[in-house]
Amino acid sequence: MANVREYLRSRTKGTRTGRSINYKEKIRSHKLTIFYRSVLGIALAIAIAAMIIVSWKNREYGGSVIVNSVPITKVEGSAYLALGDYILTYSKDGANCMDSKGDVLWNQTYEMQNPIVDINGSVAAIGDYNGRTIYVMNTTGRMGEITTNLPIRNFSVASTGIVAVILDDSRVTRIHLYDTSGELLVESETTMERSGYPLDISISPNGELLAISYLYVDSGVLKSSIAFHNFGEVGQNLSADRFVSGYDYQGTVVPFIHFMNGNTAFAVSDDRIMFFTGNQKPLSSAVNFLDVKVQGIFYNDEYVGLVFLNTEGDGKYRLNIYDTDGRLITSKSFDMEYTNVIFHKDEFIICNDIEYSIYNIHGTERLSEQFDEIVYLLVPQEKSNRFLIMTQNAMRVMEMK
Repeated sequence: MANVREYLRSRTKGTRTGRSINYKEKIRSHKLTIFYRSVLGIALAIAIAAMIIVSWKNREYGGSVIVNSVPITKVEGSAYLALGDYILTYSKDGANCMDSKGDVLWNQTYEMQNPIVDINGSVAAIGDYNGRTIYVMNTTGRMGEITTNLPIRNFSVASTGIVAVILDDSRVTRIHLYDTSGELLVESETTMERSGYPLDISISPNGELLAISYLYVDSGVLKSSIAFHNFGEVGQNLSADRFVSGYDYQGTVVPFIHFMNGNTAFAVSDDRIMFFTGNQKPLSSAVNFLDVKVQGIFYNDEYVGLVFLNTEGDGKYRLNIYDTDGRLITSKSFDMEYTNVIFHKDEFIICNDIEYSIYNIHGTERLSEQFDEIVYLLVPQEKSNRFLIMTQNAMRVMEMK
């Protein structure tokens, strides 16, 4: 009898333990099921979001419509440029700035024989080639005026209003930096024998870095060099000319150099495009050799576009697009007789005064159509599908459908 009771107690105990284990397993299994379902749901949501984003970026526009128009008469001999989201109009007699409503924000009169303009964001410098005056303007008005004692050959403006100027002084070429009040901040000189002739100049947005492209002859061999100078705190501890880095190139000419942003500059020669990275001491970060002559250079703070005559495949021209790391991300063939290539967010626009084509940054066409009238300037607005266009008789806001 005792054995029977012992057996029953043992069986009952074992049964309760088994039920307890089974219950815990069910809880664990339920929690795992919820976890896996949650992970699957999140992954599915991410996949759907990615598909929506890709579909949005690759979608085609259904056309365009004019949503606003302001009567404006284009003055003969004047030209339009984008100044931020606004419009800069300049000529030999003066310049003005208009907002998207057609309101004139400021007007600056002057007399110039050959006005040249450099723009950095919403700041513009307007000077006369071979003249001695530079006006520094932004969207609200005049920031300052610079007067030089030597003829102006070239200049570059920072978003702070600091201007780097190349001045001609007979056998010596001078490079000066001025602030918006016209005060001379830095001056240096160069000769063909010592460092070469400066072909191009670019100042970083904050005004601290200066890039100069030189051309010189060494033992009968044509050479180019690129020099970077730092006028910030880092450069103060170096040599008198604030030189921080430089690169030499044999057998090639580098007529173009530009700061895309505060950390990246690029230069284009007759056989390569070079990228430099660093906000204190720019270093060579990428070089891409080119097999045909460059026909056009276009850029913003994220991308550089080079246009070539197309030697392979369809299309008269080929547009190569590089990012700030110097990587070729898109190569697009096209036939349009272009006058401009515009980068804006994740799109680029190839256009002339009678037609335009919009592509996503990877080259998928989103819209291609003709304007209803001659268009002198097309300016992307902050809203992705809107553009400001300047015609002979009006400023219009064009919206993609």
